[in-house]
Amino acid sequence: MLDSRRNIALACALSMLAGYVDGIGFLHLGGLFVSFMSGNSTRLGVSLAEAQWWQAASALGLIALFVAGAAAGSLVVLGGGAERQPWLLLIETGLLAGAGLCHAYGLPNLAIAAIVLAMGLENAVFQIDGGAGLGLTYVTGALVKVGQFLAVSLTGGPRWNWAPNLLLWAALVAGSAGGALGYARINLAAIWLAAAAALALAAIVAAAMRRPRA
Repeated sequence: MLDSRRNIALACALSMLAGYVDGIGFLHLGGLFVSFMSGNSTRLGVSLAEAQWWQAASALGLIALFVAGAAAGSLVVLGGGAERQPWLLLIETGLLAGAGLCHAYGLPNLAIAAIVLAMGLENAVFQIDGGAGLGLTYVTGALVKVGQFLAVSLTGGPRWNWAPNLLLWAALVAGSAGGALGYARINLAAIWLAAAAALALAAIVAAAMRRPRA
């Protein structure tokens, strides 16, 4: 799906947004994630083995919310329409803004729930006809593709096919650093910047879709 400059730019922007949000969530939750469910699944297994039931329940709850968000995003995609990407980004904006409001009114658990739903939903932005989409809130698959495409390039294939996936990884890392810095200064209120970024992306994507093609 990283087959055009527009898609690469949008995917990297969304990966950076996910990294920013995950950096905030990781610090707030003390080692759990709001977008990286492989890490939460490992935490779930370890917590069960160590009889840390509350930690296990927290990890499982985050996983369930993420799946619910992914399902909601897929429902938007399955609903059809030419402007699915802007709608998905607007819904993500609403969830992130809702998280900011929940924090402002002293409801941090609801804020985290809204954030996790938003991260699950984001992964549907590049989903096509209900099939598998491009993972934007985790980059293990992107790193695997970097290695695979590097092997292809070393054996005479296309030279730079690995670069977009490396950019996706770098964007998430950069976003995570930004989220950590934001959280250190203004706690969960830093999520308002993520909501503003999602809204800006929705506007940019909608404008690009309306632009007449040459």
